[in-house]
Amino acid sequence: MAAAQANRAAPPAGLRILVADDNPADRLILSRLVSRQGHEVLAAENGADAVEQFRRERPQLILLDALMPVMDGFEAARLIREAAGEDLVPIIFLTSLTETDALVRCLEAGGDDFLTKPYNPVILQAKIQAFQRMQEMHHTLQQQRDLISRQHERMVHDQELAKRIFDRVAHAGALDAPNVRYLQSAYAMFNGDVLLASRRPAGGMHVLLADFTGHGLSAAIGAMPLAEVFYAMSARGYALQDILIEMNDKLERILPVGVFSCALLAEINPLKHKLEVWNGGLPDAVLLDADGRVQHWLPSTHLPLGVVGNDRFDPSTLSLPMLPEQRLLCWTDGIIETRNAAGEQFGDTGVAAVLAEAGQHDQQFDRLLKAIKNFHGRKDDDLSLLQVSMPAETIPSTAAMRLRSHREMHDWRLEHVFRAQAIRTQNPLPWLLDELLRVPGLRDHAGTLATVLSELFSNALEHGLMSLDSSLKASAEGFNQYYLQRAQRLQGLEHGWIRVMLDHHHHADGGRLLLEVQDSGDGFDVADSAAAKTPAFRYAGRGLALVAALTDELNVLPGGLGVQVLFTWRSPESNR
Repeated sequence: MAAAQANRAAPPAGLRILVADDNPADRLILSRLVSRQGHEVLAAENGADAVEQFRRERPQLILLDALMPVMDGFEAARLIREAAGEDLVPIIFLTSLTETDALVRCLEAGGDDFLTKPYNPVILQAKIQAFQRMQEMHHTLQQQRDLISRQHERMVHDQELAKRIFDRVAHAGALDAPNVRYLQSAYAMFNGDVLLASRRPAGGMHVLLADFTGHGLSAAIGAMPLAEVFYAMSARGYALQDILIEMNDKLERILPVGVFSCALLAEINPLKHKLEVWNGGLPDAVLLDADGRVQHWLPSTHLPLGVVGNDRFDPSTLSLPMLPEQRLLCWTDGIIETRNAAGEQFGDTGVAAVLAEAGQHDQQFDRLLKAIKNFHGRKDDDLSLLQVSMPAETIPSTAAMRLRSHREMHDWRLEHVFRAQAIRTQNPLPWLLDELLRVPGLRDHAGTLATVLSELFSNALEHGLMSLDSSLKASAEGFNQYYLQRAQRLQGLEHGWIRVMLDHHHHADGGRLLLEVQDSGDGFDVADSAAAKTPAFRYAGRGLALVAALTDELNVLPGGLGVQVLFTWRSPESNR
């Protein structure tokens, strides 16, 4: 206690003080007074000498006579201020002037205070101590500022590193596809908005636009796990609802309370002319026609990802027909929250006004960006805009999928029976595809095999077990009704089974795969399926025709109870 009181009572360390006065007597008297108070004294006889000594010795306080030869105190003060830079060096003018204008001139020249002659030792000591305390406070603030600056530099470096890593992950997908246009503008360095795109093994693509709460790195803490789930499950052919359930479960477990992700997840399927959308918390998206008119609004009907557990999470989606000339346009709330100089928001009305304008194909994206720019927007949030058009219908990609297992398998036969409970709660297609692609030669045909499996399994489930009527797909309204019925009947599925048989034979030049899918339903009418291929039925009845085009042989089992296809493949070496 005594030591602490002694430390508090100890006088502050002395300063290095420059005394500048052209009168030798006054300079000597003032120097003696200052040194007796425990300070180191430097002496100068004119303003030029004072400036030179300051530059050389860097004193901490200046006692400066106003009127001196060679260079007066006013000019010397200005030069000392320039040389001091950001350092706090108090200047006390020594003057016998008493006129108000003269004293004001001292302060305007850079002085912090003045001391009139004759000098009062008590007042001199009080002023020096006051400025010494001010200097100590200024030094502390400089240290804290430098510390904050170093911490900020480290934080920026960490964010730049995180951004580079995430960009490599996020842009590893299909954002460069010709049917995708997007804009991302970050309020902070690290965008809280997440934009991902991935091609599906069976053709088409999945796209995800997400907006985490907040800004910067703290808003993007869920971006990496979100991207990990999205890319891994999309590449293996999982359905949209499976991906949603997994993403929500992961975010709900890892994100802190109050952090969640508004998101729109969509599947663009050119083989079925289908758009499937889930919107949880993002602004209403739109499906645009070729002439730019709004065909359908796609509102948010779900809670954001990571808010509730999977026991209360709703992964149900909206399904609509989508033709090649149509486009999905969606955005984050940074678009509608953009403000002008008056503080007014661009808002939903601003977006609706742009979309209401007639225009040619693909103009709404540019018009919306131009409208925001002309609005003199003040960016208050991360801003993202995404447009995806339906790509032209093509045979699925045959790019090889990278799987962990690479063991050689030659002649084998597998048969799996999936009962109602398994079909209702699980998606067996990714697992079946993994089994097929364990054969190195078949990995080169991943897209084709994924399409064939998907179409045959869907045919068995939808028309065999659930007796869905494809004629519903003849209109846009019926299209969504078809998939609503599918979801309802699947949820209530209690009986029945689907059998999948895979029979592979290897030979020197490649191999042959016999694939059979059979169900316990009443069968489907092959004639009705063929009739469904008319132009009026542009959204339905195309599955078996597509499978026939992708395989070497297709046979419908008696009674329409299943389908058997033959697929042959040649090894790359045999094609050389």
